[in-house]
Amino acid sequence: MAKGKLADPETGVTGRLKSAHPLFLIHVLTALGAPVALLALLAGAQGDWAMLFVWLGVALVIDGIDGPLARRFDIANRMPQWSGASLDFVIDYATYVFLPAFALAGSGMVSSPWNWICGGLIVFTGALYFADNGMKQPDGSFKGFPTGWNMAVFGLMVLSSSEVFTIVSVIALCALTFAPIRFVHPVRVARWRPLTLFVTLLWFIGAGLAIANGLSAEGLAKWLLAGSSIYLLLVSAVQQLLDALR
Repeated sequence: MAKGKLADPETGVTGRLKSAHPLFLIHVLTALGAPVALLALLAGAQGDWAMLFVWLGVALVIDGIDGPLARRFDIANRMPQWSGASLDFVIDYATYVFLPAFALAGSGMVSSPWNWICGGLIVFTGALYFADNGMKQPDGSFKGFPTGWNMAVFGLMVLSSSEVFTIVSVIALCALTFAPIRFVHPVRVARWRPLTLFVTLLWFIGAGLAIANGLSAEGLAKWLLAGSSIYLLLVSAVQQLLDALR
């Protein structure tokens, strides 16, 4: 082997050993979203939609943890040979877009051909959104609906009893993907963060109660899920409007 190759820190033994750095565990945590996504797909393939959303919930928790850890330890600069952003995008598209679209299209939420139309719109607009380099705003929010279909499809499955409402909601959210309206990231957006994190916790509680009740929300679970969903959908738009009125 040529001496130059032995000395190459990125392609030689030294570069491979860098993968053993403790910080690489953050990438391992992110990558765990991939087998979790597979478990969700297997559950959905068996018609167990509740379990599919349980696994998507696990993936959502992983996604909420790995990003702050990566930023806290500046992993992008300390391990530049690994792209955490690329890894995150691959898994996020599966868990935030593709699998929720699969659930909508295959669960009977809407009849044919609208199930394929709505599912197709979700994966199509989601793919375009992930290619938008300007989707993240300086305050940590997203420009346009951030393809949070894991939460949106779950909410529609549990709360919507109208096929027309479900179809209109999906089309509207697909259109909002390209709108100049901000949507919150519960962890990254500092403004009203304690309240937003508390509301996000309420959403998880409502979702858990709905799953335990066979994907049906009644009483407290219904109000928790509906109220928290509305807040998370509108909070950054309200902040944007308040800024514009100043």
